[in-house]
Amino acid sequence: MRALLQRVKRAAVRVGGNLISEIGPGVLVLLGVGANEDEAVCCRLAAQVAKLRIFDDTAGKMNLSLLEVGGAALVVPQFTLYADTTRGLRPFFGAACEPGRARELYERFIAEVARLGVETRTGSFGARMDVELVNDGPVTIMLEASGDRG
Repeated sequence: MRALLQRVKRAAVRVGGNLISEIGPGVLVLLGVGANEDEAVCCRLAAQVAKLRIFDDTAGKMNLSLLEVGGAALVVPQFTLYADTTRGLRPFFGAACEPGRARELYERFIAEVARLGVETRTGSFGARMDVELVNDGPVTIMLEASGDRG
């Protein structure tokens, strides 16, 4: 499972021109689900997102977590995080999870982030979305967890 985190001042998702979700300060999480993921991976990655110290403390050092600053998470499904371009110029997505299972794990990830105490908003699984954000920093971090790791 891969999560591309962007620390944001605000972020929003629109589908068909209609606003479906928005947050103020927090993180935009672009979430990709790999073919061999499970609920345990969701829980590990959700905890890392909630507890990763990427927000500034009073001294200006990245020392505070999303939970500590009371920020929100906007979680957007992003299967293209599993693009393989080693075979040429057209991305291959064979390592991405099939859509039905990916939706289940996407929803499980969202539920776990919320259970940990983070205000959570979502994109629209399977929809073509317009994602708007004001990056804060910018701070962008790739996280990865898999079922292969204990």
